[in-house]
Parts: sequence; structure tokens; C-alpha cells
Amino acid sequence: MIYDIIGDIHGQVDKLLGLLDKLGYRHDGSSHIAPPNHKAIFVGDFIDRGDAQLETLGIVFDMIDNHQALGMMGNHEYNAIGYATTDDQGKRIYNPTPRQHETHQVFLEAVGEDSALHQHWLNRFFELPLWLELDGCLIIHACPDAKAMTSLMPYLHDNRLSPNDFKDLPKITHQNILKILTGVQAHLPDGVFIKDGLGHLRQDVRVKWWKDDLNQPVVKLSAASNCDLSTLPNDLVCPIDFTLGTDKPVIIGHYWLTGDPAPLSDQVICTDYSAGKDGYLTTYQFDTDNPRLSAENFVQFYG
Repeated sequence: MIYDIIGDIHGQVDKLLGLLDKLGYRHDGSSHIAPPNHKAIFVGDFIDRGDAQLETLGIVFDMIDNHQALGMMGNHEYNAIGYATTDDQGKRIYNPTPRQHETHQVFLEAVGEDSALHQHWLNRFFELPLWLELDGCLIIHACPDAKAMTSLMPYLHDNRLSPNDFKDLPKITHQNILKILTGVQAHLPDGVFIKDGLGHLRQDVRVKWWKDDLNQPVVKLSAASNCDLSTLPNDLVCPIDFTLGTDKPVIIGHYWLTGDPAPLSDQVICTDYSAGKDGYLTTYQFDTDNPRLSAENFVQFYG
């Protein structure tokens, strides 16, 4: 079996259609049909940013419903649920920054906030597992942290969140969900900040958890895209709480990579090459009969 593992789409339906065509998927009137011995796996982040939110969701979930694909929850689907859910004090589970709200507004305008269509897609997002363990590999949106995944298990059903329990989940549970959907971060000491691409100060830095040695200066481990790291001392080392609990190949999305696609390590592949901005929608073709990770197994489409 070959799993065509497709990275973050973010409403870029033309790139999705082009990539599916390039991979040999054909539409039969109901769904795109996989070539023999293939199955598509979507790593999440279908929504926000792009101008074809509903078209993208329609293609992805038609393929899931017709058993041509599997899909997982990305942080943007989780955020959509959290934004629409309030706790007993009336506070949103997910409170976006102004930048995040602007990004999510594209989805809200497409579905009509609080409409029946909005609720329909939130219900469908709950159907998405937080990770998939398939023949020979683990697929997760951002980070397979063993402790976070283990702590989440009592709250999941087939690796899925329950809409009935969501608003009552403990705060630490939401933190663990965010860890596996957004990645490991190094927390900077008091008074030390970085600037993101919009000039906002941040005290947490996303790091490359796939590195063998995490006891390195933050400037070397940073996976933060479009951030100014010039304020960081070159020798600043921060504790990083991460445990990789599998020896299987791990395939992720999320990290807004650029350049020629290649394995991040002997064990880790990323399929997000910034399709949501001006990059390529990317798939990694994982062959269960030949699981060795190779740059030759990437397929990309730009349009």
C-alpha cells in the first residue's frame, strides 16, 4: 500500500485539484478515486487563509466518505471548534490573537458564523482523529510527544475528541492537544522575546523537536518561520519538554517549510511546504513495502 500523505491545504483548492490529478486520482462524479493500491491521507489544516474554504472541505470529506482518504485534525480545525465553544463562564475555549482572528475570519465568512453550515463543519471536524497509526508509520499534524499523547487517551474515542465533552476538558488537556497540533516550544526567560513577522513580541519559540540533540542554543533549534531571532543570545539554552515515543517513521505537516523537500531526519518527514502562502502543496508517498524515508518520494504541485 502507498499512502499519499498530503500537507496543509488552507483553502487552496486549485493546488489540491492539481496535486490530486498529478498523483493519478480521478473523479467519478462523487469523489476523487485513488489509483490502485493508493490511499490519500490528509494531515489537517484544510481551512483558513485561502479563498476556497468550502470547495476544499467538500473534496476532502467526499474522499473520506467514499473511503478514498483518511483525514486528521490540524490546529486550525481544533481552533475553529474552540472559537465556537464557550465554557461555563461564557469565555471562548480558543481566544485568537488579532492576526489569528483575521486568518480564521476567512472560514467564518465562508460558512456564515453561527449558521447551520458552520455547525455542520464543526461536527465534521470532530470526526477527525488527532493522529493515525497506520502500517509502518505514525501520522500527526505537528508533534508526536509521547507524554501528551498518553495523557490525552482517557479523553479520546478512537483518537477523536467528543463534542459532548469538549467544553469541559481540563485546561491541561487543551494544552496537550495544542502541543501535538502546534509543536514543542521553548519558553524564553523573563525579559527575553522574539518578534514574529508582524512585529508582535513572543516569549515562546517553536523548536525542531526532531533534532537528536535538544540541548542546543534556541537560535539553532528554532523552527519559527518569519520571526526575528536577533534578540536572542547566541548561547541561550532553554529546557525543552519532549519525548518521542515511537521508532516508526513519523509524517507531519504544520511547519511552513520552503525549498526542496527532503526528510527532516532519518525518522521524520514534513509535508507542509507553505501551500497556504506562495509555496507548493506537497505529498509524501509512503510505501509500506519500502518504508525507508527518501526525498525521491515527495510530489509537489504549485499551479
